[in-house]
Amino acid sequence: MKKYRILIGKPGLDGHDRGAKFIARALRDNGMEVIYTGIRQTPEQIVAAAIQEDVDAIGLSLLSGAHNILFSKVADLLKEKKIDSIVLFGGGVIPEEDIEYLKTKGFRAIFTPGTPTSEVVKFLQKELEIIE
Repeated sequence: MKKYRILIGKPGLDGHDRGAKFIARALRDNGMEVIYTGIRQTPEQIVAAAIQEDVDAIGLSLLSGAHNILFSKVADLLKEKKIDSIVLFGGGVIPEEDIEYLKTKGFRAIFTPGTPTSEVVKFLQKELEIIE
């Protein structure tokens, strides 16, 4: 079975990374390889790392309120580079009314506070077609 590679990124000036680390740990515990880029990354740095690491998915975490701008920038950079094989998902304090917009930008799921990690794992297993 292929070991899927997931990049977890914290774009912008948001320095709160407990949630991102929590998700990274849950994904590792479920057999995925996780690349965590750390806090305060630019969208350009996140996309460059995703390409360099040949990831299957990018998960972005943001609590600062700049999700529409920063998540969109990551999606736009991938489109500019003609990369459409990377699954995009996000999480953090994201208002319900912004979720549909982010999905139009290419995010397949947005997870809000309180989402069980098992839901994120199941989402990726389905999206990446991981066979148990």
